[in-house]
Amino acid sequence: MTETEQTVALAIKAAKERDIHHIVVASTHGDTLELLKDCGLHVVGVTTAYDKGVCGLSEEKRKAFEAMGMDIVTAGHALSGAERSFSRKYGGYGPTEIVADTLRMFGQGTKVCVEISTMALDAGKIPYQEKVLAIADNGSGANTALVLTPASSNALLDTKIYEILCKGL
Repeated sequence: MTETEQTVALAIKAAKERDIHHIVVASTHGDTLELLKDCGLHVVGVTTAYDKGVCGLSEEKRKAFEAMGMDIVTAGHALSGAERSFSRKYGGYGPTEIVADTLRMFGQGTKVCVEISTMALDAGKIPYQEKVLAIADNGSGANTALVLTPASSNALLDTKIYEILCKGL
């Protein structure tokens, strides 16, 4: 069993044991989403354009996942987004990028779990003030799963992390 398969199995089991109904997952190409297609929970896949106008999740896969009842969110990163354009142009760092770097101290996946949950909430795909289970990776497969209550991007610091089920570095 791969690390991604282990993470997904642990996340599904934990969600059901804790009566959590929503799983939010980072998925560039849809591989992790594929593992969740029969989990019996509401799944929200979050993806982003990795280059100007280029999304890793094909339109064909997006439609297939949506036909299975999954929601797909494509949005700019909640913990960099517009702020990064200013730091690239003028130098320095903004507060949101500092939050992102602080979360990375627990591993890249921890930062991504918080970020994608915020993005899903901002898009209206998960309920406000409800615990969700988030799954993310470090760029080479899903290895992080958190139980959290996300806050919208305009209230990011109200996010609550309850459990780190597993994490990579």
